[in-house]
Amino acid sequence: MPKAYVIFTEAIHDPDGMRAYEVASTAPIVESGARVLAVDAGHTLEGAWHGDRTVLLEFPSVEAAHAWYDSAAYQAAAPLRQAAATTHAVILTGFGA
Repeated sequence: MPKAYVIFTEAIHDPDGMRAYEVASTAPIVESGARVLAVDAGHTLEGAWHGDRTVLLEFPSVEAAHAWYDSAAYQAAAPLRQAAATTHAVILTGFGA
C-alpha cells in the first residue's frame, strides 16, 4: 500500500492563533502515525506559491490520511488553523508499496 502525503500551504495572519492550532493538532497527528517531514517557508522555483509556510506530513496510506483529517480530534483543531491562516491542503498518493 503506497504512503500518502498531506501538504498544507499557509498564509498566516494570526501567529498566536496558529500556535494554538499547533498545540491542538499535535496529538491527532502523533496518534495517526503520521510523520512531519517539513515545516518551512520554502524556496519557490517556478510560478507563485501560496502562503508563507508549507507543511508536509507523511501517512502510512491514503486511508490513514483521510482518517486523520476526518477524525473528531483533528476536526476540533482545524477551525483554529482556518481562523489563523488562509490555507490550501491536498492529499497525494505516493509511489510504490
